[in-house]
Amino acid sequence: MASAPRPTARFAGLKSTLRAFRYRNYRLYFGGQGISLTGAWMQQVAMGWLVYRLTRSALHLGLVAFFAQFPVLFMSPLAGVLADRWDRMRIMLAAQVLAMGQALVLAALMFSGTIAPWHLLPLAFLLGVANALDAPARHSFIVQVVERREDLGNAIALNSAMFNGARLVGPPLAGILVGLAGEGICFLINGVSYLAVIFALLAMRFPARLRQRRLLDFWPGLREGFAYTFRSRPIRRVIFLIAWVSLFGVSYVTLMPVFVSRILDGGPSSLGFLMGAAGCGALLGALALAARREAAGIERALVGGSALFGLGLIALSQARHFWQAMPLMLFVGLGMMVQMASANTYLQHRVSDDMRARVMSIYIMFSMGTMPIGSLIVGALASLVGVRLTVAGGGALCLAGTLAFARGFPKRPAPAAMTS
Repeated sequence: MASAPRPTARFAGLKSTLRAFRYRNYRLYFGGQGISLTGAWMQQVAMGWLVYRLTRSALHLGLVAFFAQFPVLFMSPLAGVLADRWDRMRIMLAAQVLAMGQALVLAALMFSGTIAPWHLLPLAFLLGVANALDAPARHSFIVQVVERREDLGNAIALNSAMFNGARLVGPPLAGILVGLAGEGICFLINGVSYLAVIFALLAMRFPARLRQRRLLDFWPGLREGFAYTFRSRPIRRVIFLIAWVSLFGVSYVTLMPVFVSRILDGGPSSLGFLMGAAGCGALLGALALAARREAAGIERALVGGSALFGLGLIALSQARHFWQAMPLMLFVGLGMMVQMASANTYLQHRVSDDMRARVMSIYIMFSMGTMPIGSLIVGALASLVGVRLTVAGGGALCLAGTLAFARGFPKRPAPAAMTS
């Protein structure tokens, strides 16, 4: 008769899954980002509901999402060069202050009763600028807060778990608060939450060598980053797959207020709980990736996650009731997170340290930067052919792109990057 696993073995497995927490800087990073991201998810849900409440327009939802994400498309490669030249922590601090100001302005407009639809576009653009500055520095900063390269994949997976844990808590809480007190309270909470990540960054300590950045000529450095990224066929294919899925699939989030209101006959609390279900699935996927001991074979997880995401969107488009949509959103979130985190891990293990921010900025440009275009497309399509057909079409295109990627991707394992 087989004996049950010993407690020490279970504890060793948990310790391996959480091994990045041995580093003080990572614990600070994780805690600060976790609080701030919870506020950010609350604001995203509240903003979507506010836009739809004020305009009753799927196209206007797409426009606001476009303005919030478009700066990433043209600014992130420039921000990547800056992050390879300057102190990444200072860039992140500047971005947090800018995003905090945007949230507090939104809150002030709401509480004063002067909010109008035209306010939302420039404020969304301001948040997009903050995100464009922050994302390349943040993605490349993670290598500085874990001291051993073999723990990098674990830290990336735990970051995804933290991101989606915030996604599990923030949207349902936002849905409840919007129903009780309006959208302004969510904007205020988000503004205050940025203090957590600001204080966490200021409390970190690094060896002097990690604060030194190589001096780069700006434009030659930018060209060097693009050349380094696109001369590698595997990196190029991963980035193109992420861009394709972001363009046609991830933009489903833009339509969720319309989907909940028109198809499921729900309100802000229904929207919050559905987004929370997606966060729950994503959290499960992140924890599964965190338990991996090495990056070998991460391409299979990338393909599986992308396929699951596409299938989940197709199934979600056929849901007619809230109780049907809830479990489907869990699978949608699981697939999307596994795909994104696997792509991030694959790229982080291939690139050299002196090119890291520039490569990740190009990855961000193609992942986050295509979302505004996708938001405009899905907003216009939903107005023409309906929400249900738009979501189903996005899922089908995601599946087609995944199949093309899987057939052409090199089967040999990716070599580890050399440090600079």
